[in-house]
Order: sequence, then C-alpha cells, then structure tokens
Amino acid sequence: MSANDAKDDAAFCADLVRSHDFARYAATIFLPAEQRRALLALCAFNVEITRVHDQVTQPLPGEIRLQWWSDTLAGQGRGGVEGNPVAAELLLAIRSFNLPVDILLRLIEEHQFDLYNDPMPTLAALEGYLNDTSSALFALAARFAAPPLPEIDHLARHAGLAEGIVRVIARLPYDASRHQSFLPQQLLTAQGSDLEEVFAGKQTTRLRAAVDELLGEARQHLGTAFTLLADVPNEVRPVFLPLSVVKRELARLSRADHDPFAPQTPSRLSTLWTLWRASRSKTFS
Repeated sequence: MSANDAKDDAAFCADLVRSHDFARYAATIFLPAEQRRALLALCAFNVEITRVHDQVTQPLPGEIRLQWWSDTLAGQGRGGVEGNPVAAELLLAIRSFNLPVDILLRLIEEHQFDLYNDPMPTLAALEGYLNDTSSALFALAARFAAPPLPEIDHLARHAGLAEGIVRVIARLPYDASRHQSFLPQQLLTAQGSDLEEVFAGKQTTRLRAAVDELLGEARQHLGTAFTLLADVPNEVRPVFLPLSVVKRELARLSRADHDPFAPQTPSRLSTLWTLWRASRSKTFS
C-alpha cells in the first residue's frame, strides 16, 4: 500500500467517526498523532459494526456483514479486505499495538443481538453486553497509550458500563420506533411497566421509574470510574475523556422534566467545550 493510500484510509476513518460518533472523534484530538490514528481506526470499526443494525431490515444480511468482519480479523478474509479502508486501518492498528483480536471478535458477536428484536432480559444481561462492547472499546483504546494493567481494565469496565447505559437511554426514541428495547425487562417488570409502554413511545410514571433506576446504575458506574481514574498512568487519562460527555448527558437525562422519548442531539460545539474543559482538569469536571 502506498503512503497516499494509507493517508486516504486514515482520512476515511476520521470522517466516518466524525459523522457518526462525534464525541469519540473529538476526544481523539487530545491524543498524540500515532495514538489518534489507531484510535480512530478502532472507533471507525465500532461505527461499522454498530451501523449494521441500522442498515439492514432482516437479520440474515446483518449476520453476513458481521461474519465478514469476524473472518477478516481471524485472518480468513479473502478479496475486498485490502479495498476496505476501515479494515486496512484496523489491521494496521492491531499489528502496531498488538491488540488482542479475541476482544474484537467478542464485540462483533455481542452485536449480533442488535439484529433481532429479542428483549434484553435482565440488568446482568445488559451489563454483559456492554462489558464486551463499550467497556471493551475503552480497554482497547487504553492499549494505545500504555501496556495493559488490571487497574486500567477495571476502570474501562466501569467507564463502558456508564457510557453504554447512557447511550441505551439516549437512543430510546429511535430503538422504540423499531420495536426494539435494550431496557432490561427485569427493571420494567419491577416497576409494573412492559415493552408495550416502551414501544408506544410515551412516557408513563412506571416507565420513567424504570429509566430512573437504570440511570442510577449509570451514575454508580460513572462515580466508580472517576474514582479509579486517579490510579491510572497520566498518559492513559486522555483515552477516558469521553466520560466528561457521559457525565453531561447523564445529568441531562436525569432531569425531572426530561422526556426520554424526545430526541435531542447535543451540539458539536457544546461537546467540544465539554471535552476541552475536562482536558484541563484532573477530575474531568
């Protein structure tokens, strides 16, 4: 591959993440160039995997796309791999930073759940899903800055759970419109709510109580993550800058006057401001 081709692949990944996951894109600005390129490749891969759910109307085509990625990462891909800029950049990042492919393969496998309208049964099931997706992204991203350490993986777990739960609630209007719900049935049932209320797209007292309980879980994980952040090497801290955006979104979603079925996309300027301010504070506040 020529230098120009590699540059084009990197630019493609950056544009993809900027368009579909602006908070993560903006957070990479605070990383050194080599780390930033690798992280953008990882984030672009995540965008590709999570978008499969939105790009298909039936599970089978989605399964085929996810299998292509699994085969590619397992070294079984044939034809078209070199022509895929995200795959090319991700494979480069894997080689350069010795990323464990098995974590990426589990991420793909977990996102097969997205292709079906099966309900999320319990809070433990949701946490398992998020641990292998959102938490895995943080853990892998940290490897671009420092060797793996138990304290970093512990931080990544709680960071991913907090971010993932907030994302589940923020996406509630869209998911409900597709008759899909990542809200644990366990929490809905405990509050006397059900999936019919979720899919109706209107807030009820019972449904709001279930959402508030899930927000409480996110609040606990975020608090633990901020506490653990003090114990990791300084060079790793920028990887966790997205937690400042999670903190902001958690506060917004927790307001008593917030309707979980009213879509709201924060401005890019406010996201940049949140990240910049956090980058200048040891507590990300």
